Amino acid sequence: MRILVTGANGYLGSAVAGALDDSGHDVVGLVRRGRAGVPDGIPVRTADLGDRGALGAALVDVDLVCHLAALTRVRESFASPLEYFEVNVGGTVTLLHAMAASGVPRLVFASTASIYGAAERQPMAEELADDPPHPYAASKRAAETVIAAQAATGRLDATVLRLFNIAGGPDPDDTRIVSRILSVAAGDEPTLFVNGDGTAVRDYVHRDDAARAFDAAAAARPQPGRCRRYNIGSGVGTSVGDLVAAAARVTGRHIPVEYRAAAPEPNRLISDSSRARTELGWSPKTSDIDTVINDAWAARIGAATDGKDQLRRSSDCA
Repeated sequence: MRILVTGANGYLGSAVAGALDDSGHDVVGLVRRGRAGVPDGIPVRTADLGDRGALGAALVDVDLVCHLAALTRVRESFASPLEYFEVNVGGTVTLLHAMAASGVPRLVFASTASIYGAAERQPMAEELADDPPHPYAASKRAAETVIAAQAATGRLDATVLRLFNIAGGPDPDDTRIVSRILSVAAGDEPTLFVNGDGTAVRDYVHRDDAARAFDAAAAARPQPGRCRRYNIGSGVGTSVGDLVAAAARVTGRHIPVEYRAAAPEPNRLISDSSRARTELGWSPKTSDIDTVINDAWAARIGAATDGKDQLRRSSDCA
């Protein structure tokens, strides 16, 4: 099956492209420009999500789209809400138009569990009411609504994956907690600043486990007219304090922590991913917190070593 992965050069998109390729699919990456970040051996097509004509050309001979291209930073979404809706909703609408015109019948959409908001019921199942707490979550919820409406016409089979906190591997986003902790462990930052007392609990799922969920969704039997949603998480709660302890254990480094005033946020958010286990045959394999931290640390150290080697080679050639 030929699968187009939008955002194939991104943190999760590159892992999804690699997982689908490993499963034997004919994978094509969609990017705005270049091919940096796309796994080796995967061909690239270029298009902007706002350009329906370019998207149509990129969709030639495609059987299924895994749509991961999006703006994803929560704090940034508060400052630039229109941009987030333009890209995350408008881009999805344009993609759906192009898919319909090209006769591409299947979509797997990367969404976010933050749409649930501060749910009182834990763990969090798909039946929970939505309460998006920020523009990023609201834009993803709006995109889900558009996708469901298109599926209801019978022209689309859609799977929505609501992802919990993705971690592990080479994460370029230094605003996420695991990256921040490892920045301190690496000596790039002197102190980890934590809002509250470090007891806030979140569900962390390894990037590779999340990528395998897209592979599982792609393998499901097509059902035109269906839009089915699945939570993708580890099902295990890990506090900020637990993350710091795991990072110190894995790296062998002391991690200074400074606690600040608590932010207005829920204390505990954990997934119930039993629907994905039952219907997709998916379950997390590498999402224990030590593996998550170890893989993220190995990626950081590897990147630092590669950078030093490149600088050394440049000096040798000078």
